[in-house]
Amino acid sequence: MQLGELIKTGSQEGKEKHVPVIELVSCEECGTNAVKITVGKEVPHPNTIEHHIKWIALFGVKKGVAVHIATFDLGPTYGIPEVMTHVNTEGLSELIAVEYCNVHGLWEGSLKL
Repeated sequence: MQLGELIKTGSQEGKEKHVPVIELVSCEECGTNAVKITVGKEVPHPNTIEHHIKWIALFGVKKGVAVHIATFDLGPTYGIPEVMTHVNTEGLSELIAVEYCNVHGLWEGSLKL
């Protein structure tokens, strides 16, 4: 089995709470765009000690190769699994976020640029 076979996307049950949603948002402080990733945008994820988002990783796709951009360690936490970072998107064709839920495993979301 390969790791990619274990990563869930939007077709599985629980997608509303688990698929990372990627958005380009305006950053008022610096005057440029930032990348915002939210897990549980449609339906909030529970985020308890027993059931939480442990981490979110962001990758860019450049000429068909995955480029690691950032990793955010989140859990266990009672906070909302939402992160923001500045990214130079020049030359990237897509952004991909992967998150790990300690109960439901790995989930992936993407945004074509």
